Amino acid sequence: MANGTIAFDTLSTSGQVTGTAKSLDTDYVVNGSAKSWVFITQSDATIESSFNVTSATDGGTGLTSITLTNAFSSANISGTFGHGNKTTSNPGQNLQAMCGTDASNTYGIEVERSDTSANADATAISLHLMGDLA
Repeated sequence: MANGTIAFDTLSTSGQVTGTAKSLDTDYVVNGSAKSWVFITQSDATIESSFNVTSATDGGTGLTSITLTNAFSSANISGTFGHGNKTTSNPGQNLQAMCGTDASNTYGIEVERSDTSANADATAISLHLMGDLA
């Protein structure tokens, strides 16, 4: 079977979707979709599930670096980040996070306690990255 190309500018439903969202410009799909996402356990940088992520590296307590499979066109990308601490020993740990690009193919995450500013590992980290791929 030969592979081919399909070119189109708009996606439309066949009428089975109710409401007003029955068509979508493909530019919105390309520009409005996450190009990378990852869900990890920070204490040992274990990737639980991901898309466009090669590895996660534990850089010490509260520090994690994500390496992407396919790089972005620049380090100027947008990231949406969430963390959680579901441990029974200290569930109200008041964690805060800082994150940002180290380069077009890596993304760094630092988590710390808001009450002491000491680095702390979050139980779970979720990260979504948006931008233009190289």
